[in-house]
Amino acid sequence: MQVTQHVFVAHIDDKAAAHPGGSNIYFVGDPKGDMVIIDSGDQAMEWRQGIMQLYEDLGRPHISSILITHGHADHVGGLDRLFEVVQAPVRCHPKLVKKLSGVVGESNVLKVNAQERISTGGGLSLLAINTPGHEVDHICYYLRKEKVLFTGDTILGSSSSTVKDLSDYMKSLDKLSRYSVEVICPAHGGLVENPRSTRLIPWYIKHRQEREKQVLLALSNGVDDVDEMVKEIYPRNLKKALRRAAAGNVRTHLDKLIKDGTVEEKPASYTLKG
Repeated sequence: MQVTQHVFVAHIDDKAAAHPGGSNIYFVGDPKGDMVIIDSGDQAMEWRQGIMQLYEDLGRPHISSILITHGHADHVGGLDRLFEVVQAPVRCHPKLVKKLSGVVGESNVLKVNAQERISTGGGLSLLAINTPGHEVDHICYYLRKEKVLFTGDTILGSSSSTVKDLSDYMKSLDKLSRYSVEVICPAHGGLVENPRSTRLIPWYIKHRQEREKQVLLALSNGVDDVDEMVKEIYPRNLKKALRRAAAGNVRTHLDKLIKDGTVEEKPASYTLKG
């Protein structure tokens, strides 16, 4: 599917509970010249078929690089097979270079510097924006000429995202909010057109702030166990597959509150059985 003049998406309906709305791999640039691919997808056959179908539909363009948003399996799991076909250098966060070198060879992996401009073909370039939070090695990419922001897992199209370091994540959201954007292209979920009118990024920030208030309220009510906090904060009908992610989100909020000096963690105590 074509998103803008120079952006195309392979949408994979993977039905993953953790990120509703499916997943997306992007081709950016000029199909008659050079293009880049953003992320390589999972190793599952449906991913490979979806990506290769778009590659064929575009006329098998020359791929100048494969850009990686971060190192989770559904973003790099299909890298070896994709690399075999397009034979393009892999660009990623410096902390991810060693891992991906073991997949496609050290000489084929190059680090992406913060604020680096990466040529996509068609006289265009993508700006690399370091956005830690969801993961320490996360990078978003901004196509200034068409005002398209590729957000990886930092901002999703149909749900909120899981977070590893909430302090970093909030700073990354603030950073992304400063760019003029007409289309957000997330790694999962639907595309978001005119995100300023929908106030998607402010919603993400507000959502985390409200969740933090809920955690603080739970603590003030004497709830000091993560699983019990999940029961108090999240809907009672929360799917079992999402409970682990919910507990992880609660923990990231607690970690941030500890860093802020608002909450202290007391170590567990142990005694011998009588």
